[in-house]
Amino acid sequence: MTQPTAGVFKAFSAICTHQGCTVNKVADGTIDCPCHGSKYRVADGSVAAGPAPRPLPAERITVSGETITLA
Repeated sequence: MTQPTAGVFKAFSAICTHQGCTVNKVADGTIDCPCHGSKYRVADGSVAAGPAPRPLPAERITVSGETITLA
């Protein structure tokens, strides 16, 4: 789950598209994988740094007040 801009929330799969590790950090505008250094952009899940070959797939979410749930 990311918030690229105030009030805008995005959700992506937590599984790196390189070798299936679980991404574990969101910092400095990227979602980071600890295994081989892949980084994905918080705004759209696109690859910011490889070796990941594909973006993180988006997950559907609903936002209601202060509650965010997978759709």
